[in-house]
Amino acid sequence: MTFSIVARCAQTGQFGMAISSSSPAVAARCAFARAGVGAAATQNVTNPALGPLMLDEMAAGADAQQAVDAAIAADGFADYRQLLAIDGAGHCAVHSGTQALGLWTSALGRDCAAGGNLLADEGVPAAMVAGFEQAEGALGDRLIAAMRAAIEAGGEAGPVHSAGLLIVDRESWPYAELRIDWIETDCPIAAMARAWEVYKPQADDYVTRARNPSAAPSYGVPGDE
Repeated sequence: MTFSIVARCAQTGQFGMAISSSSPAVAARCAFARAGVGAAATQNVTNPALGPLMLDEMAAGADAQQAVDAAIAADGFADYRQLLAIDGAGHCAVHSGTQALGLWTSALGRDCAAGGNLLADEGVPAAMVAGFEQAEGALGDRLIAAMRAAIEAGGEAGPVHSAGLLIVDRESWPYAELRIDWIETDCPIAAMARAWEVYKPQADDYVTRARNPSAAPSYGVPGDE
């Protein structure tokens, strides 16, 4: 019921992931990233604890494959899980259990990995990787391009209703965390892309607000001077 991509920006060192599903609030359960460490997704029949576990493993020195292996060993229900991870060196790993739902597959690329289940077409993850690799601009732009490529390739077998975009940079908190938790009359990926276009020009200023409020610009809203 889900397709996602985890990725690294080799130029900035940012990590990020994007995800969409027919289920509500998919990013709340499935999207994980940590500055200086990597990004991870846990999906299909989801165990949200596996995302932080994979990041902890990578923070301790494990590569992406070792982190995925550790999550599988700790969980005990490997057949039901679909896991994606990318580490600080850009190495990727994916696990898809035999009980993954519907048509499921994955693809590895340069500084990215994509996977999904209940897909409309087995080429969706490969299209996501190609979309990411061929896109230019900020990491968020490339993640959005990957998600748009997924929809163009068929996306999920049914309609998607939620989506999320998560990016970490140098801080302990997200550089960007945008979520469409439920939408019925529009594509959540299109709504997420619109949210990113609004947020993107302000993202660095929100970091400045945290680091040095006296240097942060105003956006002209009441009380924001």
